[in-house]
Amino acid sequence: MAYQGFAQEYLGMPAVTRAYTTACQLEFITPFQLYFNPDLIFRKFQIWRLITNFLFFGPLGFSFFFNMIFLYRYCRMLEEGSFRGRTADFVFMFLFGGFLMTLFGLFASLFFLGQAFTIMLVYVWSRRNPYIRMNFFGLLNFQAPFLPWVLMGFSLLLGNSIIIDLLGIAVGHIYYFLEDVFPNQPGGKKLLLTPSFLKMVFDTPEEDPNYNPLPEDRPEHQPRDQDQNEQQHPQ
Repeated sequence: MAYQGFAQEYLGMPAVTRAYTTACQLEFITPFQLYFNPDLIFRKFQIWRLITNFLFFGPLGFSFFFNMIFLYRYCRMLEEGSFRGRTADFVFMFLFGGFLMTLFGLFASLFFLGQAFTIMLVYVWSRRNPYIRMNFFGLLNFQAPFLPWVLMGFSLLLGNSIIIDLLGIAVGHIYYFLEDVFPNQPGGKKLLLTPSFLKMVFDTPEEDPNYNPLPEDRPEHQPRDQDQNEQQHPQ
């Protein structure tokens, strides 16, 4: 029964979230085959490292499960929320964020960027849901836009470098500004245009009749004035 429940939950995940979280199960492969190394990429043509460095979250342990939970949760809520019916735009956000992080990785000694990518997803979701109240381990209560900073503080308490978290926040803010803020400013326009070939591949005209959103994304769990406030006053 437990296996059937897990299989049903897994198959019920939206496509991009399912693909990404599945690809991140690389703890059985040595990190030396996966980490970001510009020299090996451009001189040895180990092109796969451009992708695999986003998929490795370390060996099984607290850090691995912590990152996987946040990756699954906020990737899914974005895909089922503001990107619902816009899979191509969601994939384009992945490509845009990954490209910026890779550029930064060329000039910094960063070996794995998966955690930064997770923080980027958290940041975009938090800015698009500014009125949702959050609780962190039962210790802190705050509104959603503070979540990336709370996670960064928690990472600092664990003795980790906050460079990765800051990178994720920075890239998330760049995407949010270009996608949600700048087009709504006087004289602004939409700069991030999803390529047509992505729309041809990923977008389908019909809505999935078996769609089952997470409880947080159901209308009865959303503040009544959230959508109106977000449209009138993008942050």
